[in-house]
Amino acid sequence: MTKKKTNSDSDESIPTFSEESGNLGTIRINHSVVAGIVRLATQSVKGVINVGGAGVVEGLTDFFAKKESERGVSVTEGEDGTYQIEVRVVLRFGVDLAKTGALIQEAIRDQILSMTGNHASIIDVVIDDIKQENLDRDEDGEDTWSGPDSE
Repeated sequence: MTKKKTNSDSDESIPTFSEESGNLGTIRINHSVVAGIVRLATQSVKGVINVGGAGVVEGLTDFFAKKESERGVSVTEGEDGTYQIEVRVVLRFGVDLAKTGALIQEAIRDQILSMTGNHASIIDVVIDDIKQENLDRDEDGEDTWSGPDSE
């Protein structure tokens, strides 16, 4: 740890990123890592069933074209160095969609800042679908559908 001269010689300061790493080189974080952080932060929000709930064609394209951590998440970096994020989600039926979307944005913002030290300037949440989390189960443990056509 380095000491800086201040008004009080007993004060220790924590070196900033540029003081410690400036002479050693640069640190770059791959966008797939940021996408993984976004996925995990999103999944931690109550009411989120799935990340990456696009339609069938888009879902298949994502499945074959991207790593799991990137599915349903788009990360770009602006000229100012901040992240611009879009995350596609499927939410549980019955949740307050706007409130859950805001909670997702906050979770992503906080995790991105704490893990990368970088800010997200835009966090777009696209709600692709709503679903019931679990089907009702009968006493034998088999799934049953209790929809309007089940009688």
